[in-house]
Amino acid sequence: MNKSRRNFFKNASLAAISSPFLISSLNSCKSSSSETKKTEIIDDLSGKSIERFGLQLWTVKEEMAKDAKGTLKAIAEAGYNQIESFTGDQGVFWGMTPKDFTTFIGDLGMKMVSSHINSDFTVKKETEDEFKKLVDNAAIIGVKYLINPFPGENIKTSDEWKKITDGLNRQGVITKASGLKMAYHNHHIEFIPTQDGEIPEEIMLKGTNADLVDFELDLYWVVKAAQDPEKWLKDYSGRFKLCHIKDLYPEEKVKELIIKEGPEKGFWPIGASCVVGTGRIDFPKILKTAKQNGMDYYIVEQERFDNSTQLQDIKLDGEYMKAFKFA
Repeated sequence: MNKSRRNFFKNASLAAISSPFLISSLNSCKSSSSETKKTEIIDDLSGKSIERFGLQLWTVKEEMAKDAKGTLKAIAEAGYNQIESFTGDQGVFWGMTPKDFTTFIGDLGMKMVSSHINSDFTVKKETEDEFKKLVDNAAIIGVKYLINPFPGENIKTSDEWKKITDGLNRQGVITKASGLKMAYHNHHIEFIPTQDGEIPEEIMLKGTNADLVDFELDLYWVVKAAQDPEKWLKDYSGRFKLCHIKDLYPEEKVKELIIKEGPEKGFWPIGASCVVGTGRIDFPKILKTAKQNGMDYYIVEQERFDNSTQLQDIKLDGEYMKAFKFA
């Protein structure tokens, strides 16, 4: 995801969430560090494949805006059997009712397992009715996760991150009552110490109730932030249930991009996403650790398309996933 995603969510019509169809006290919520149960280590993964994998629709956002149904057909033809949506101008169901959307992708052999949603739902209680409508609609069709994708560029203090943490717990109560779960997706900002010296990702992992909130680990951004994804997966075993399989160009290629496009500056590093399996991230090794520590959903995402197109590259990404084997 790049910096335009925040504005995309902010400007999306919440009315497009549309159609049908408690907060209890969180005083009893315990820190995830004490609640998390270690997932039993699986030793016999080597050489095995991932049978079900998805695509984050942000990868093909322009194509979806032009022709949602045609693009969904292309995704299915590329071998994906799961979808992770996001809140575009037509809502997370792309102008269809929840039932029509799930029937359409179901006929293509796919299922919507999760969606990125308006991050305002986490911190602005005045949006709670809209959030509940979305929860109801997602529950109708069996979506597993609703995900806060990005809180904004101006979160600086530990208290601000704790406010987000409290909001995730509040959302988690609502989603749990309807049979799904709240989650949080990282970028690089979550690994930059706050003005108070704390790590935002740790604030949220320790402050959220593991029964209410899970996490989606975007491997591109973890590596981009010079973090070790396997350490996070092991240290918080059982908390990361979804991941973004998004590759990062080798360092030499990134240097070339910086020379060509200008130095990295401001909030966003230069975009260096590439076709899965052609970059620097060791997916066979990392995803084995992920699976051993509770990972359930593997979602491909790509944001840069050099000398190619979105629809061409999702085919290449899909081929990599179909041939994938754990280390």
